[in-house]
Amino acid sequence: MSPIEILQKFNSCYVKIQAIAQDENWLLLIADKKIDPEAATHLADVLHYLGEAMGCVEEIVEVKFNQELEV
Repeated sequence: MSPIEILQKFNSCYVKIQAIAQDENWLLLIADKKIDPEAATHLADVLHYLGEAMGCVEEIVEVKFNQELEV
């Protein structure tokens, strides 16, 4: 899998997880305390770390893109 493909997969996961975090049913589960309140924190952590990983891969993609432009 190329770096751009990895970045695209990460981005797809990020969008899906973000949709869950903003979903009304998810928010109601937390508000009604039907699940551990820490679940919201864990989901936010997942988004944070996935974003960090995406940033690392973006650097590789950027360098590769710039190298291809120079050729």
